[in-house]
Amino acid sequence: MPVDLWPTVYGERAALAADLAPLTEQQWSTPSLCGEWTVQDVLAHMTALAKVTPASFFPKFVRSGFRLGRLQAEDIVAEKGASGAETLAHFEGVLTSKRPPGLKDTILGETIVHAEDIRRALGLQRAYPTDALVRVADFYKRSNLFLGTKRRVTGVTVRATDADWSHGSGPEVTGPILAILMAMTGRKAALDELSGDGVATLRERP
Repeated sequence: MPVDLWPTVYGERAALAADLAPLTEQQWSTPSLCGEWTVQDVLAHMTALAKVTPASFFPKFVRSGFRLGRLQAEDIVAEKGASGAETLAHFEGVLTSKRPPGLKDTILGETIVHAEDIRRALGLQRAYPTDALVRVADFYKRSNLFLGTKRRVTGVTVRATDADWSHGSGPEVTGPILAILMAMTGRKAALDELSGDGVATLRERP
């Protein structure tokens, strides 16, 4: 079945908000799987992404000196608020926002991967729609923009064991489609869920 993109994005945002509602203030400071960002930082970033438009992005990018990291840091500060509860409230205000920063698949990928950055850090689990995971994996496998996914998986075969999906040629990497997606986007913690001779290659790549 084709992915009904926007309802899927809205549903995943709402599910994440529900999962985060019980968090203590200490839990909001948990390091996420996304670089040096905390769980709270990642959610603030997701809120900022849901608000961005081409008209708003480019002036901010110019003011940041064309440094994406600086722009993201400024957006996180703006959307975090004074507490985790306030960060969550800001996110709940954009659950049905329909403003992709680029290609529509970008926001689907950001929603799923960043939600998993948060959930894995907190020990939470989510059964994401398989068709959505496949669509995101198909999108990322062709792209080096920001994440370098195409470069990362070049020269290996990645094959899902729980979905009809595979890509590439070379030493094999097998495992759940969600773990494959996270590994493709540079989350090395997900490599522990994968097997095959190609896993060593992915471990060596940034």
